[in-house]
Amino acid sequence: MERARQWLRDGWPSLPVLAIVLLGTQGAAASQSDAVRPDVLGYALAIAAVLGVVLHRRPGLGLAVNGLTVSGYLVAGYPYGPVLLTVPVVVFTLARRWPFGRATLAVAADFAVIIVAVATRHLLRPTGLSVTNMLWLTVAWGAVLAAAVAAGTAVRVRQEATAGVRAEQARRAASEERLRMAQDLHDSVGHGLAVIAMQAGIALRLLDRDPEAARTSMEAVRATSRESLESLRAQLEALCSPGAAQRRPAPGLDDLERLTDRVRAGGVALRVHVDPDLPALPSEVDTAAYRILQESLTNVLRHAGATSATIRVGCAHGALLLEVTDTGRTGAVDGVLADTSGGSGISGMRAQAEALGGSLRAGPDPAGGFAVAARLPLHSGGVP
Repeated sequence: MERARQWLRDGWPSLPVLAIVLLGTQGAAASQSDAVRPDVLGYALAIAAVLGVVLHRRPGLGLAVNGLTVSGYLVAGYPYGPVLLTVPVVVFTLARRWPFGRATLAVAADFAVIIVAVATRHLLRPTGLSVTNMLWLTVAWGAVLAAAVAAGTAVRVRQEATAGVRAEQARRAASEERLRMAQDLHDSVGHGLAVIAMQAGIALRLLDRDPEAARTSMEAVRATSRESLESLRAQLEALCSPGAAQRRPAPGLDDLERLTDRVRAGGVALRVHVDPDLPALPSEVDTAAYRILQESLTNVLRHAGATSATIRVGCAHGALLLEVTDTGRTGAVDGVLADTSGGSGISGMRAQAEALGGSLRAGPDPAGGFAVAARLPLHSGGVP
């Protein structure tokens, strides 16, 4: 049944060709008095010639069947007619599926067989057709088949180019997704590890003289490690089963309070100034803003040795403005830049801002410490 359905799918487009051949052959016989009137064998050969069109999934076999049946039809003396139209159709199908060189050789062999059949026909049943006319007919049919080869090759090249573009787009999308997931891992898990390291250090210092405060720090370590582990598990599930894993919602500025609480628990006095009149943010801007603030605070915990930091979030001239400053040691700045030169950290923040048409500056603050300032347009294309 499956094979029968396949034949039906392949055969129905050739039905118009079959109808033209069957109806046109009788008319051609009426206008060619020197030709043999089509009988059962003639119509059988004509139908077999159309079979070459049906075999488009096996173009080599289709060309062979078509060439042999058309040649037999011509040698038998049946009238010239629509049966000859099946030849360029089969040639076009072959050229669309085979490489140009291979298709050209196969078509040339098929053309030679048909020309020999025509010459044999005129030897057996002379019609008074001159040698010059025969040459012109040969050239004309050669041009028709060459055009069919060119058209089929053009279609094949275009299909291959389209397939190549789609494959490249798929590879690029996969690469971008891997980079995005790597950045997410760096931002979420890296921040959690920085907080854990800070809290563990505090707990060790307080363990003997203030066990209760050390206990509080260790509870913060447990909560942060659990959250980081969940984030890591979600990312690994997405990597192992693309599209199947249940992805967590992307974080945004609504999660800023939870982020700042973790940093404060790490011993950094944190001041947060958020413009109460912020407009609704596009999701990609909201997520990028959170990631930039998260990475900036991670660097404060990991490198700067700061005792205090300030976050400012506002909006001006159609862009979201972010600023993070700290009072860390100036000497720690070089450590930050060296640590993030490999594609994460500051360079990752800058890439996220530039992907939205914005910008990011990071460097020593003239007032001391380190400063990160980012500008994220609220609509695509950026603003002047």
